[in-house]
Formats: sequence, structure tokens, C-alpha cells
Amino acid sequence: MTTMLQDAPEVLAAFEEYNRFKTDPAMREKVRARQRFLDDERLKLTGAHDEGRAERDVEIALNMKQEGFDTAMISKMTGLSLSEVERLN
Repeated sequence: MTTMLQDAPEVLAAFEEYNRFKTDPAMREKVRARQRFLDDERLKLTGAHDEGRAERDVEIALNMKQEGFDTAMISKMTGLSLSEVERLN
């Protein structure tokens, strides 16, 4: 590896910069903060997706109820509880 670094000064410079970066506590904290931000954003997107799916399940259940489907069948097909299905109007 040493030969490769000596033969390519740009690789050596990048390697040295990487070592400075990974040993700098402030930079490590920035990386951790960025990862927390990305994790939070991913959770928000997942939550929005889940919320959209729940709204769609309610819409489907309402349509099924209007078409006269059995409450137990609606619950089974949508994942809503029996009480949730019974409360739908």
C-alpha cells in the first residue's frame, strides 16, 4: 500500500485527509448529526407512507361497507379492527 501511496500523490493526499477527518471529534459529530437527520427523514417518510396506507384502507372499507360486505370480511381484507369497521359511516 505504501508504494501505491508514494506513486500517486493525490491518493496519498486523500488518504491523509481521510485520516484527519476520521480522528477529528468535531467531524465525527457532524457525521453522526447528519446520520441522525437522515434517519429522522426516513422515519417521516415511512410514517407518511403508513398514514397514506391507513387512509386508503379506510376508504376501501367504506366502499366495501356501502356495497354490503360483511364487517368481518372488511376487517380481514383491510386490516382494520372490527370496531374500526363498525364505526365507519
